[in-house]
Amino acid sequence: MTTLLDTFNLKDLQLKNRIVMPPMCQYSVTEKDGKPNDWHFSHYTSRAIGGAGLIIMEMTDVEPDGRITDFDLGLWSDEQIPAFKKIIQSCQSYGAKIGIQIAHAGRKAEDAEQPVSSSAIRFSEQYKVPRELSTDEVKEMVEKFEASFKLAVEAGVDVIEIHAAHGYLIQQFQSPRTNKREDIYGQDRGLFGEEIVKAARRVMPESMPLIMRISAIEYAEDGYDLEYSINLAERYKEAGVDIFHVSSGGESTSGPAAAGPAYQLDLADEIRKQLQVPVIAVGRMEGFEISNEAIKENKADLVAVGRGMLRNPYWANEASLALGGDALTPKQYLAAYSIRD
Repeated sequence: MTTLLDTFNLKDLQLKNRIVMPPMCQYSVTEKDGKPNDWHFSHYTSRAIGGAGLIIMEMTDVEPDGRITDFDLGLWSDEQIPAFKKIIQSCQSYGAKIGIQIAHAGRKAEDAEQPVSSSAIRFSEQYKVPRELSTDEVKEMVEKFEASFKLAVEAGVDVIEIHAAHGYLIQQFQSPRTNKREDIYGQDRGLFGEEIVKAARRVMPESMPLIMRISAIEYAEDGYDLEYSINLAERYKEAGVDIFHVSSGGESTSGPAAAGPAYQLDLADEIRKQLQVPVIAVGRMEGFEISNEAIKENKADLVAVGRGMLRNPYWANEASLALGGDALTPKQYLAAYSIRD
């Protein structure tokens, strides 16, 4: 029986356990240049020391106006590579694998003078009305994603994650709530996402897995349902996605009626069963036993722990000890777990 502490292998990706640190925006790029700094170095390296098998760096955007705020990470220039590479190599030196989540905030770009989207529909009254991208601009946006994927590979990542969830640009195109276009990207709402997946596969090594984060359902009355997202995911899988990171919501101000422990696990389970593809479960998975049971019951292949790892950089180590495994920390810390007379 597979557990949370067992290894996971897919293509050339070999994880020492099935514990994932998911992307979580830090809003800490003080120079507003998109480059990670000392905070990000400490933030990610500490979770690698703490035993996480896979770390996915926070939402990293393909152009300056694609950021949620000017304090977010970005990857649109060769000049940004060294700062990312420093963090990537540090995490890898402690036995973790690491990737970057590539994205564009679209209409949720709060600091952009003029946000862009699939259609000129704002998220809420607190947000600006976005400008609808022209057909040519959509094609250019795919090229911007491709350029960022290439830079991520050059920075040395083990995996890449495409952010197609939480109401950001790709979801804005794939959702009937926000895509009212009349061109090919409106007639086929999954086309933009599919082209981005294909762009990633053009520049990634074939041996490197591609992850896509999706919102499996939208909570608004006119939002899409699980059947709709399964059809999208099937298409993205055919285009080259290897793993789905299954979340929900984000395209409206509505949310789940209750967001208790493992509240999105059944969504991940259904996508896993329908598509026969590895999935990452996420959403209040910080309970050690809850995460372990998700793996043991074959509802997920990997478990992402967000809040738990924000509170405790050594969550993975504590989970291993609680579940009967060994300490995952480096040798310098092993004395903390030794039983002495």
